[in-house]
Amino acid sequence: MKESELAFWQKTARHYTRSMDRSAPLYAAVCERIRPHLSRDMNVLELACGTGQLSFPLSPYVRLWEATDAAPAMIQEAKKRIGSSRLHFSVQDAAHLPYAPESFDAVVIANALHILPEPDRVLREIQRVLKPGGWLFAPTFVHGGGRLARLRTWCMERTGFHVYHRWNAGEFVSYLSMHDFWVVEHALLGGRVLPLCCAACRWTPAEQITAQSRSEGRLHGRYPGTGLGTAE
Repeated sequence: MKESELAFWQKTARHYTRSMDRSAPLYAAVCERIRPHLSRDMNVLELACGTGQLSFPLSPYVRLWEATDAAPAMIQEAKKRIGSSRLHFSVQDAAHLPYAPESFDAVVIANALHILPEPDRVLREIQRVLKPGGWLFAPTFVHGGGRLARLRTWCMERTGFHVYHRWNAGEFVSYLSMHDFWVVEHALLGGRVLPLCCAACRWTPAEQITAQSRSEGRLHGRYPGTGLGTAE
């Protein structure tokens, strides 16, 4: 994240929780989508947690919820609120995480991928710290199209908020799929002006996919990836 953008979030943090009150129904809908996939034996990492809009309602349902944000002021504000003993906040750079490989059963990154200049780097870090088959929950605002949506984005950018990727829902799902995330389900939430694509994905390393494909090819008497049967 650029220094100017980090400064924006630092400045915004003091009023962020109150400003998000108007989005409470949307965040509640996101929680309803994520909650069924959580269990008490899961360790979850949240990136770009803000002041805990998802952290507080979802952390009681897992073993550990590690909520992180690049802006220290956001974490300071989050720590002022009372939450579950399973919830821990810390300042972290999503592109350079300190956690060991395969540390988490799930990763949550809400409304952040579209405002990151290099989201690919963050996805690679997510893959590194996720256990094979782990969940990625990536509710993300997508481009709604139309004059009003463009005007809203323009107004937001005048305040220092920058959108790098104006995906529509289909493009966002394809983007996740191209990075080896199997999109199990996705739904559009919110209104037409600022729709949110709530995507739930599983991650399977490429080498496991290749091994599975070869195994299935032998099982069905086929050359992997060719669609051809074995030679007589």
